[in-house]
Amino acid sequence: MINKMTYAVSGVKCAGCVKKLTAALQAQDTDASVAVDIKRQVLSLQSNLDDETVKTILADSGYLPDSDMTENGQTDNGRMISDKPRQQPPVTTDRLLSYHLSVAGMTCAACVNSVEKALKQVDGVVRVSVNFANRSADVSGEVAAEALIQAIDNAGYQASLVEDLQAAENRRAEQERQAYRHKRLQSWVGIGVGLVLMGYGLLGGNMTVSPGMAQITWGVVGLLCLAVMWYCGRHFYRGAWLMVKHHNSNMDTLVALGTLSAWGYSMAVVCFPLWFDAASRHVYFEAAVMIVGMINLGQALELKTRGKTSQAIRRLLDLRAKTARVIRNGKEITVAIEQVCVGDTVRVRAGENIPVDGVVVEGQSRVNEAMLTGEPLAVKKGIGDTVCAGTLNGRGSFILQADQVGQQTRLAQIIQMVSQAQNSKPPINRLADRVVAVFVPIVLLIAMLTGVTWWLSGANVSHILVTTVSVLIIACPCALGLATPISTMIGVGKAAENGGLIRHAEALQRAAEIDTVILDKTGTITRGKPAVSECITAKDSDKTRILSYVLALEQGSTHPLAAALSDYCQTAGQKVVLTDLRSLDGRGMVARLSEKTLYLGNTALMKEAGVNITDTAFADKLDAWKSAAYTVVFFAVDKHLQAVFAISDAMRDDAAAAIEQLHRRGIHLLMLTGDHPQTAAAIAEQAGIKQWQAECLPQDKLNYVKTLQAEGRHVAVVGDGINDAPALALADVGFAIGDGADTAIESADIALLNPSLHGIANVIGISEATLKNIKQNLWGALLYNALSIPLAAGLLYPLTGWLLSPIIAGAAMSLSSLTVVSNANRLRLWTLAR
Repeated sequence: MINKMTYAVSGVKCAGCVKKLTAALQAQDTDASVAVDIKRQVLSLQSNLDDETVKTILADSGYLPDSDMTENGQTDNGRMISDKPRQQPPVTTDRLLSYHLSVAGMTCAACVNSVEKALKQVDGVVRVSVNFANRSADVSGEVAAEALIQAIDNAGYQASLVEDLQAAENRRAEQERQAYRHKRLQSWVGIGVGLVLMGYGLLGGNMTVSPGMAQITWGVVGLLCLAVMWYCGRHFYRGAWLMVKHHNSNMDTLVALGTLSAWGYSMAVVCFPLWFDAASRHVYFEAAVMIVGMINLGQALELKTRGKTSQAIRRLLDLRAKTARVIRNGKEITVAIEQVCVGDTVRVRAGENIPVDGVVVEGQSRVNEAMLTGEPLAVKKGIGDTVCAGTLNGRGSFILQADQVGQQTRLAQIIQMVSQAQNSKPPINRLADRVVAVFVPIVLLIAMLTGVTWWLSGANVSHILVTTVSVLIIACPCALGLATPISTMIGVGKAAENGGLIRHAEALQRAAEIDTVILDKTGTITRGKPAVSECITAKDSDKTRILSYVLALEQGSTHPLAAALSDYCQTAGQKVVLTDLRSLDGRGMVARLSEKTLYLGNTALMKEAGVNITDTAFADKLDAWKSAAYTVVFFAVDKHLQAVFAISDAMRDDAAAAIEQLHRRGIHLLMLTGDHPQTAAAIAEQAGIKQWQAECLPQDKLNYVKTLQAEGRHVAVVGDGINDAPALALADVGFAIGDGADTAIESADIALLNPSLHGIANVIGISEATLKNIKQNLWGALLYNALSIPLAAGLLYPLTGWLLSPIIAGAAMSLSSLTVVSNANRLRLWTLAR
């Protein structure tokens, strides 16, 4: 027996929560239909599970129901859910808190692993994502920020809570500029001193030590080189010492061991030359300072190149106004943007960025909304129109009333979403995480084995030193640590620049694998702004009264068709009070008026109600409307058809071209709509879609997704309405049209700010390019280490008599990281496909 149940839930905050809850319920009932309204925190469930089982699943998943509700969304006291005021739930300790932390002191991917491990050990932490590319951490859980900062400090790093993203980005950019200048100077000093010593040797100078004056000379040189090493590389040695204190290791450990081994061996030769045979009395002071200089040079170039990866988020941050002209007590004053409150009236002058979201109450202008929609043409704005923070005002001037300020503006939410997505990790990064977790200990072990092997083979001490130091220096965990986050940051940023907001990196990876796209019709292929074109009423009926009934039925509904009917029926002056008002998913509305039952909806609802819609005076007109792609809505009282509405919704101008673009990519397309078959066929033909299905309920869309996934397809669903939310949540990737319902947008993995369907192909395109780039970086970094470490250990020496110089090893290590960053930056050249 299928039960229809509705529960109030708690803590369902994103598409990931919806998927987790859906998976938990469908694990017990594979045919369960699950729909979650994130904004209202309401779960609608059709399942054969009993009430106690559902409650247990909700409790185990962490989404405890606050109160039970009966079928059709009524609570025990009979009030409708839709009647309840939409208030934000109170913040309580059982809700997850999210923190964005800036982490200093991370020098390689091993550091990322250490910081993640430290954070995960804090009680209450649920999710951790540490980004080496921008030295940050995103943490969610029932935990205080102080505990997280303390855990990072205990691990040997420094953390601070980021409360103002723009200030943090500016601070990080300035720190990177200073670090670049400092490392560049350090590299010049280190490489300069090393080149002088190398030149001395190449010009015939004696680089070996014999007892006597040579000891004093080389002793002075050694002390000078130690001072150069400290000036140029103290950050390596401090970092390595901190790791020792915390029983850990990272890239600093390898660099410090390698350079200090070279310097220590050389000083041992200087102080005790007779302890070594003549062939082993060579000094390697030039190698120690050159290695430090080369690594600093590589890091300086990496900083310069890496700075370009944050351009997308910086461009968005630069759109935020710093001040606003607020009208208070009849006076216009300039205040900091943080001081603007909801309800304030704000003047926007020509050429200014709009400071807050609001509604125009006086004046008019044209506003460039390219940052939201990607469209370069300015949009006319007048009284009653909404405007968004960050968009650019044209030549006119107007006054707006603020309705969203601070972190609640659309721009702030976009920035937050992009930032979180850039800091998340795609599943492909798991390979790098597993390698990095053991990388430095394995390199240390290989270096030890290298020295022992050459010692057992009878090699001299100088030979053993060169191979061991080369292994320590050439190994590069940084390249592995940068392989994924750099590409992810650029890919997510590039998508945002082109109107696609990717919520998390997992969606970025899944979007690259999409081979099937399911499209809704209304608001997706069509404009989503329907209007009633014609209305026919039954003979001897009172049209004004009918319109009053329809208006009462559609009050409060957010469906585009409901808006069209409400607009059309506004002329009806009579107010009607209905009872038992119910919304039936994918069918329409039902209500009671005294002893009568009113029905407003599609063919499926009329059949369910037993209303005859075929053998009537409307029949001929209905066929003509459906053939012309009109959506037909029926109104009946009891079992008698009283009126029929023809609603037109024009197809988006670029829909056919965008669908052709998807066809060229080899993507299978399917249109699912709740509309009549004739209407669906007409729209599908205009759009160029060969496969479609009409009269689909939300459960039918859900079943289509399940069936296609069972066939091994990677399915994307594109929709804009509440009815699309379950399918959006279940799909491998859900695309929500930016001007759609909040529930659809919240349930989706990717939000398209521009309602153009070209955004689907563009997001898939940038996702494919990003995933390809990540694979290149990962395999390149793995291949580099797999080949370079054996070469540094002297694998070819028995065949060629050739050993890799530690100086070349240092240059190669720096070059590997620089190569990864440079390759990732190629994504910035990606252009829109048409």
